[in-house]
Amino acid sequence: MTTKTQTPTVPEHGETVFIPLNKLKKHPQNARKTPHSEASIEAKAASIAAKGILQNLVVEPELDAEGEPTGCYLVSVGEGRRLAQLLRAKRKEIKRTEPIRCVIDTANDPAEISLDENVTREDLHPADQFERFRELAETRGCGAEEIAARFGVTAHVVKQRLRLGAVSPKLMQVYRDGDLTLDQLMAFAITEDHARQEQVYENLSYNREPWIIRRDLTASNVAATDRRAILVGAEAYTEAGGTIIRDLFTQDRGGFYEDATLLDRLALDKLEGIAAQVQEAEGWKWVSARIDWLHAHGLRRTYPQPVKLSEEDEAAHAAAQEELERLSVEWEDADVDLPPEVDQRFAELEAEIERIDGKRHAYEADEIARGGVFVVLNHDGEARIERGFIRPEDEAPEPEEEEAEDGSTVTDGVRVNAHGEVMDGGEHDGDGHPACDQEPEGEDAEEDGKPLSDSLIRDLTAYRTLALRLALGEQPDMALIAVTHALAAQTFYRGGGDAHCLEIRPTSGYLASHADGIEDTAAAKALEDRHAGWAADMPRDVAELWGFIAGLDHASVMALFAHCASLTVNAVKQPWEAHKRHAHETAGKLATAVALDMTAHWMPTVRAYLGRVTKAQILAAVRDALGDEAADQIADRKKPEMAEAAEQLLAGTGWLPPVLRTERPAWLADEQPEAFPVAAE
Repeated sequence: MTTKTQTPTVPEHGETVFIPLNKLKKHPQNARKTPHSEASIEAKAASIAAKGILQNLVVEPELDAEGEPTGCYLVSVGEGRRLAQLLRAKRKEIKRTEPIRCVIDTANDPAEISLDENVTREDLHPADQFERFRELAETRGCGAEEIAARFGVTAHVVKQRLRLGAVSPKLMQVYRDGDLTLDQLMAFAITEDHARQEQVYENLSYNREPWIIRRDLTASNVAATDRRAILVGAEAYTEAGGTIIRDLFTQDRGGFYEDATLLDRLALDKLEGIAAQVQEAEGWKWVSARIDWLHAHGLRRTYPQPVKLSEEDEAAHAAAQEELERLSVEWEDADVDLPPEVDQRFAELEAEIERIDGKRHAYEADEIARGGVFVVLNHDGEARIERGFIRPEDEAPEPEEEEAEDGSTVTDGVRVNAHGEVMDGGEHDGDGHPACDQEPEGEDAEEDGKPLSDSLIRDLTAYRTLALRLALGEQPDMALIAVTHALAAQTFYRGGGDAHCLEIRPTSGYLASHADGIEDTAAAKALEDRHAGWAADMPRDVAELWGFIAGLDHASVMALFAHCASLTVNAVKQPWEAHKRHAHETAGKLATAVALDMTAHWMPTVRAYLGRVTKAQILAAVRDALGDEAADQIADRKKPEMAEAAEQLLAGTGWLPPVLRTERPAWLADEQPEAFPVAAE
């Protein structure tokens, strides 16, 4: 007896049935020929896992070549949902036989209903999406991670939508009405302060570029890269009640500190705390904490002097140095990382040596009792401690003056009349000149022991000066000492201008009056440290300076001479100083001679350069450093955005504007071309 195969039963049109997932296939007449994106399938899979399939699939029975049903079904509407379920089955979240709710459609054209579903539907307005996400977070307490899992998007995307949903309802309606773009709405979302958002919106002119909106919203805020923010830190600022604004749609480099006044107070509080610790530990008469360094505040400054170490300290220093050298030799050729205990011992020995070396110089007790300390905020966000400043009222008293009956005074053995003129105590002629200016009369006058006349002394010392000039010009080494002495006396000593016999007057221009913030740079700190190092070695009394310099080895004399000379350099260009053209040319030659590399001291940032030049000059800089392609990438941006982008592009390239470039020495000209040749001016 022959068994006949039973034909599968076909559901009727419009009937809702549950069909196993592995019996569903993509309809060949589906209107969507471009495949669904992976992100889209991921999102659908997450949504189905959280909420199930909310919309039925529309299918029709698959027929074989003879018109008989195969038992499978072709998906006309809902192919994305079918793929999402297949993804879940692949991940073992469901079985491949999972029943899927479907509606049978055998009456309509599959291609038309597939097209109809994708054409006639209207997506939810983005504003509605943003607000619904916000409601999920506020009414159901869902976090960004949970919402992300339920909708198949990243937590960052959820945070962005939550932030957009927090924009002022007034501006959200403007966005719905089409009078704000999504980019503009993103710019407003940098803050959740609705009043501030609406205020900025009302004040916008015809130019509503997103960067202008962000700029206006953060105009009173402080960037997280600011030195005050670095000193205080985000944690301390937020604990004090401050709010950090984060831009979820751009690279905000840590955000913006909303309350500048609070940040200033916290920074000053921290500096004052450090100042109090210094005063308590070191005993200074006063301390002053300031955010900005004001170039010594016009006060005289003293420096620590060499101090002989105690025998105990000398022995401890020698022992630590010996052990450090022994360990260095022992582990010099080690191919592996140092063991933790050895690494720690290295650190302990170095710290001990540094501690003892710190005792080799100290301030005198009298200077500490009369002097003070400034604690300021350095360019890198660290506290900068500057010691040894003496206020005018704390200066040591001047030598006492003895007043005579005739109203004259005697100071250090010199008699001065009421008009400030030096008196020798002798007779005066009718014109008021000292009698000793006249020629002695008679032998008695020659033997009375009176000093030589002023006129004779002038004559004699003039001859001596002439002879010194001749002799010094024939002894370059001694001339170097004499010039160094003259410079050092005026550089390091109060009233040192009277302690030398060379008519050399060093002057040093105040650079902070030309470039704001220049004294808070690393280069300025390095120069100050070099100056302090020399000042600490100087003898206390300027009268001993000659012997100090004459006793230095040649290299040290040259180093001191170079430091003093360096402080007199002035290469600042002023628009009204056209007569100094040759001086500026010489500054260029000096830069070449010392192989000056400005890339170590300056970078083309928005603040330092790019924000202060035209768009054409910004593009020229990028083109000069990186070529036309890089410049073309930012050519269509607004100036602030262009400047920001250019700063990132130029970082690390070593690009310099022509005025900062150093011409290569002639002897190097044939070896390697300069990266950025000096442009003709």
